[in-house]
Amino acid sequence: MRVVVGILGVIGVAAIAAAAGFPAPARPVAGIISPIFSDEATRDRHREAERVMDALEIKPGVRVADIGAGTGYYTARVARRLGVGAEVYAEDIKPEYLEQLRARLEREAIRGVKLVLGRAGDPMLPRDSIDVAILSHVYHEIENPFEFLYHLHPALTSGARVGVVDVDRPTQEHGTPPALLRCEMAAVGYRQIGLVSLAPAEGYLATYVAPARLPAVDAIKPCPQ
Repeated sequence: MRVVVGILGVIGVAAIAAAAGFPAPARPVAGIISPIFSDEATRDRHREAERVMDALEIKPGVRVADIGAGTGYYTARVARRLGVGAEVYAEDIKPEYLEQLRARLEREAIRGVKLVLGRAGDPMLPRDSIDVAILSHVYHEIENPFEFLYHLHPALTSGARVGVVDVDRPTQEHGTPPALLRCEMAAVGYRQIGLVSLAPAEGYLATYVAPARLPAVDAIKPCPQ
């Protein structure tokens, strides 16, 4: 297993975003409090990952990024579905979460996963490396979603899909209202192509396609919650 490490410079991420001209989101940003959302057995009983992977058409040959991977609920299940030759990037900004995930992958003999230490405003993924990106219960914790989505774009292949799994509640309560998500994604040019409830699992899956070209940074406008 290779570990791909991104190094955060001495300048704070907020200063970097401001220097680049990215607007701050016009709503609260939730803090990172845990590497897991809820217990995996319950999520599996409700077929959450299976349904998300089906909706995102994850099958052998598709390259996937689990962004904000935590301890790897989606990473493990995506890698198993892809099987031999799997190409999965498990990204997080917390080194301790990646260490826990590394131990899990070794313990469960899961292959084909590259661990990536990202930055708050940049997932640090290789260019043209991702066909499907999954952001599971993490979007509301991204410091500046506009900066992040801008820097995610170069890693996405033509026609790549971005799947956001979240709960319909205010961002300060660790969720993202679907209308807010759609507005913020659209501000960076991402177009929604699907929105489905995951009930009885918690939350929803919103699916987006990336723009062929990104808008000018100074054209990005924040969205009220």
